[in-house]
Amino acid sequence: MRKLLLTSLAILTFSVSFGQTIDDLKTEQATKKDSIAAIQGRVDALQGQIDAFPGWKINAFGTIGANLSKFNNWYSQGTPDNSAGNIGVTINAIANLDREKFFWRNSANVNLQWVKLDDKNNPSDEEGFGNTTDVFTINSLYGYKLNKNFAISALGEYRSSIANNFNDPGYLDLGIGATWTPIPDMVVVIHPLNYNFVFADNDAAYESSLGAKIVVDYTKQLGAVNFKTNFSTFQSYKSGDLSNWTWTNSFGYTLWKGIGVGFEFGLRNNNQETLANALAAVPAITPIPTFDNTDNSLQSFYLFGLNYAF
Repeated sequence: MRKLLLTSLAILTFSVSFGQTIDDLKTEQATKKDSIAAIQGRVDALQGQIDAFPGWKINAFGTIGANLSKFNNWYSQGTPDNSAGNIGVTINAIANLDREKFFWRNSANVNLQWVKLDDKNNPSDEEGFGNTTDVFTINSLYGYKLNKNFAISALGEYRSSIANNFNDPGYLDLGIGATWTPIPDMVVVIHPLNYNFVFADNDAAYESSLGAKIVVDYTKQLGAVNFKTNFSTFQSYKSGDLSNWTWTNSFGYTLWKGIGVGFEFGLRNNNQETLANALAAVPAITPIPTFDNTDNSLQSFYLFGLNYAF
C-alpha cells in the first residue's frame, strides 16, 4: 500500500510539474512572439522610409507555369497515344524615378504561353509547341509636379505581340494631360488629348484615331508579396468601335529565395481585333463581317504557377 501511494504521488507530482513546464514554455513563446512583432514593426518602418526616399525604384517579378503529360494505350480517351504540354511565362518589370519636381514611371509586361498536343497515331499533326498567348506591353509616363498629388504629364504606351505577328496589330498611344497620385503606389492618368496609332496589314478592321486615354495602375511590394493591377483604356472620339480597354492583374508570393507561387489574370475588349478575327475565318463567313453584325467577344487569359522575384 505504501509503494502504491508513493507511486501515485510521484505520478501526480510529474503531471503538475509537466503542466507547469508547458505553461512556462507557452508564456516564454508568447513573449518572444511579441519581440518578433516589435522587430518586424521596426523593419517595416525602415522599409517604408526606403520606399519613400526619392530616386530610382527597380523591381521585377513574374510567374512560370508548366504542365506536361504523356499517354500510351490510354483507350478511354479519344487520343490514346499522345504527349501534351502547356508552358507559360510572365514578366513584370518596373523602373520608377521620383524627384521633388518630376517623376518618370516605366513598366513592361510580357505574357507568353505555348501548347503542344502530339497525337502519335496521326503523322500529319504538329509535334512541336505552338504559341497560344502572346502579350507585350510597355509604357513610359513623365510628369511635372504641380503639387504632391497632381502633375502635368505625357504618356507613351505600346502594345503588341512578340512571338507571332509582331506589330500586326500594334498599338501606340501618345498623349498629354494630367496625372493624379492619391497614394504613393497608385497612379491615375487622364489624357484627353491622345492619338491611338494602329499598325496592321488589315485596313478593313483597323484604323487610327484621336481620343482620350485613361490609365489606372497600382503596384505594391509588401514583404514577400508583389502585386500589380493595371487598367488601360482608349476612348475614340471618332467611333466607339475604335475604342478598347485592357485590364491585367499580377500577384506573386515569395516563399524561399525569390521563388514562390504566382497568378496572372487579364481581360481585354477590342472591337477591331474581334472584326479582324472574323474576317480571317476559314471558310469565309457570310454575310461579310462588319462592326454592326459581329458580336464583340470579351478576351481573357490566366496563368498560375511558380513565381520568381528580383
